[in-house]
Amino acid sequence: MTTTLKPVLSRWYRHLDKGQQFFVAAIDDAEGTIEIQHFDGDVEEMDFDDWRELAIEPIETPEDWTGPMDDIERDDLGYTETGMTSEDWAEPLGEQGESTEISAEEERGEEEEEEKEKEE
Repeated sequence: MTTTLKPVLSRWYRHLDKGQQFFVAAIDDAEGTIEIQHFDGDVEEMDFDDWRELAIEPIETPEDWTGPMDDIERDDLGYTETGMTSEDWAEPLGEQGESTEISAEEERGEEEEEEKEKEE
């Protein structure tokens, strides 16, 4: 099976027969070569004729696209800030949208009810 897809720089593809994912790392029109990098980090160079012989399909960028990258720092990914503090981990779990803290007003209301019950 051959492909009619043209290589697109930084585009991800999957081998239909092997299932391996790779992206186009470089295209050299003058030399007639394409450099691809597999998800496991291996780099391969091929000419346009070899490219046309591949059984591939374009895919979305993998969720963890860092597989082929060397020495990438967590800060480079752009999602190190979570907005959570150490206190958030100590709070009891509650239903989503439900506050686990009792407001001062609610607390006063409960105290008033308890006093009324004692008086009766």
